Amino acid sequence: MIGVFDSGIGGVTVMRKLLKFLPNEEFFYYSDTINNPYGDKTDTEIIQISDHVVKTLVSKNCKLIVIACNTASAIAKDYLRHKYDLPIIAIEPAYKSVPNHAKTLVMATSATINSPKFQNLFRTYDNSNTTLLACPGLADLIETGNHDHILDYLKPKLSSYKGVRNVVLGCTHYPLIKPEIETVLGPVSFFDGSTGVARHTRLILTMRNLLAPTNLSATQSRVTFFDSSHNQSKEHLFFSLLDS
Repeated sequence: MIGVFDSGIGGVTVMRKLLKFLPNEEFFYYSDTINNPYGDKTDTEIIQISDHVVKTLVSKNCKLIVIACNTASAIAKDYLRHKYDLPIIAIEPAYKSVPNHAKTLVMATSATINSPKFQNLFRTYDNSNTTLLACPGLADLIETGNHDHILDYLKPKLSSYKGVRNVVLGCTHYPLIKPEIETVLGPVSFFDGSTGVARHTRLILTMRNLLAPTNLSATQSRVTFFDSSHNQSKEHLFFSLLDS
């Protein structure tokens, strides 16, 4: 079994890719809604929260863990890899995939943007035409599924960036609102790290001879869902998004 976790249901965007790249695997998805949003917490809090989640996933006999959260990946990845003796795959904003010199907007949580990991990535691949935009509270708003409120948030936040060609979605929640983003910005090219992390997960499982041998079917039966707030509506929303 592969463990996957995020601060809520946003990691479903990663889960979709994992199911595509790993058709024979079973997954345990941990939605940590009770601690959502991670992006507004201190580094110490994010590490402690992530440690608790990983400890739970290890207790489920997961053979590998995917951090389907950019904030937790940026802040807690090194700590978790040092502490736990199993592969831990982290996601990062897909900034290095952006074409050079194109006008670009990176949307992410404050914690992700300010993290040394992302700042190093940004300095390495900076195209000199990029704006970094922290979006506090947006992931939490996406969890509600209220599209009108999401648009009310995005319109003043994004209106001054009309004309950008590329938008890097530096939070796994954000791909869920691509239509709303384009309502404000117009047509853009989106970049996120979900395909890269799914491909890397398959590579690590192959290298370590950990790939599941049996062929499973029925998407929903392959994924066990747990929400830390015990909110059943989260499970219904998660599987509806997984199948969309």
